[in-house]
Amino acid sequence: MENLKTRINKILELLDREYGSEYRCFLHYKEPYQLLFATILSAQCTDERVNIVTKDLFVKYDSLKAFADADIKELEQDIRSTGFYHNKAKNLKACAEALIRDHGGSVPSDIDELTALPGVGRKTANVIRGNIYHEPSIVVDTHVMRISRKLGITKKEDPVTIEFDLMKKLPKDHWILWNIDIITLGRTICKAQRPDCDNCFLKDVCPSAGKKK
Repeated sequence: MENLKTRINKILELLDREYGSEYRCFLHYKEPYQLLFATILSAQCTDERVNIVTKDLFVKYDSLKAFADADIKELEQDIRSTGFYHNKAKNLKACAEALIRDHGGSVPSDIDELTALPGVGRKTANVIRGNIYHEPSIVVDTHVMRISRKLGITKKEDPVTIEFDLMKKLPKDHWILWNIDIITLGRTICKAQRPDCDNCFLKDVCPSAGKKK
């Protein structure tokens, strides 16, 4: 474990050097509930597409009440291009209703209260906890799952077990940054289909460097 700990520290040092240590959010929002809804829409969809959709969506539905009162069929068409729009529209409307009814219109910070909301799993809850409340949390998306395994930091396969495994192995001050940096790495260098190992700044500390899988 000591060797792994040393390698993790080197990986974090290289990530900090390459990307800095400031928090960045890839989804556009002004209000906490908007980030919550944007994250729900981002399931099986790119952040770029979500940002295009929410630019108009958050103008048309400018409050939680507007979402709660939305015509479900109309809302479906407004978010159609994000995919899985039937379920997403249902969840957005129900989530708005729950936030108004149970939380006075505020987005809670407690993970159990967040995951009790319609359409909100641990990934979405941790996005809110990290970005809105700056609570140390690890968001496990497809990039984090894939690259954390490629770097040899975890061998787990389930998102929840990966989350808890990474929490044991990564220092708490890098939990939020891990998701931000690994998403950036996964979109630019360590792409799923064509990882550019030759030009990756982590190649000397990555056991998967140069391997096809």
